[in-house]
Amino acid sequence: MLPTIIPPKLQPGDTIRVVAPARSRTLIMENDNTRWINRRFADLGLTLTFGDHVDEDDAFRSSPIASRVADLHAAFADPDVAGILTVIGGFNSNELLPYLDWELIAAHPKIFCGYSDITALQNAILARTGMITYSGPHWSSFGMRDHFEPTGRWFGAALMADEPIELEPSTEWTDDPWFADQDHREVIANPGWTPLRVGVASGRIVGGNLCTLNLLQGTDCMPSLDGALLFLEDDYLTNPVEFARNLTSLLQLPDAPGVTGLVIGRFQRSSAVTTDVLEEIISRQPSLVGKPVLAGVDFGHTSPLITFPVGGRACIRFEASGSTVTISDD
Repeated sequence: MLPTIIPPKLQPGDTIRVVAPARSRTLIMENDNTRWINRRFADLGLTLTFGDHVDEDDAFRSSPIASRVADLHAAFADPDVAGILTVIGGFNSNELLPYLDWELIAAHPKIFCGYSDITALQNAILARTGMITYSGPHWSSFGMRDHFEPTGRWFGAALMADEPIELEPSTEWTDDPWFADQDHREVIANPGWTPLRVGVASGRIVGGNLCTLNLLQGTDCMPSLDGALLFLEDDYLTNPVEFARNLTSLLQLPDAPGVTGLVIGRFQRSSAVTTDVLEEIISRQPSLVGKPVLAGVDFGHTSPLITFPVGGRACIRFEASGSTVTISDD
């Protein structure tokens, strides 16, 4: 396993480069929420710049591989860029993997944050360089006018401070197309986390979006699961049988017995993945016997969402009476 590389934290006055490794910014600008985005980054004291190719738009609502690779390499190589944010996710970040300059990335460690399809890049960077990246909001996520505060607070705690973070469940959550209609939001009371298997564990965080992580199986971009504490989520495209088969596939890898525990993000309602369904799925996983499993945590494709370090450390204690999750870079 490679030595861990921890990128410097962001400071007021730093410059962020926004890149589009999956879908184009053109798609996002069909609903222009940039006034909220710009205001939030100004409040953080961070300056936004953009990759040269973020607005290219092809039949896949993306851009050519060469364009996306060029923007990513330029962002890491630019000494004036302190952090990199993704425009949004999509479906094709894994196309970039054969063309990335891992030595360049390792030689210029900096904050790299996004989620969903960006999981492929984050775990590949961990596997090939040892560098910690961050699963958290996209640039576009900052356009949410209302109910954004927990997401923004967790972003700042993870990327602009050095102290370990002890997570607590949000009081409410949303699962609506906020980007298209900021005036009519549905807020749902959060019942809290659900410990499916009690216990205590610690380990190096591996994960993000489950079906995207599984795209790395069999490649040299798949991080080791030995000693890993998995953080996994999936989006509206999943359902009970898809999530079950994808989790089973991951946990049948040769090093899966070395997994120390599992933290599951909150599912979108359209997935129909319930607590009862998860109980049955977890009961069929021999690699998780005797290991703690917690569900309903604030990450995934609902809001708010935490920012956590892929390749960082987590310590978890799941009990029927209450649970604790602490995350840190080392």
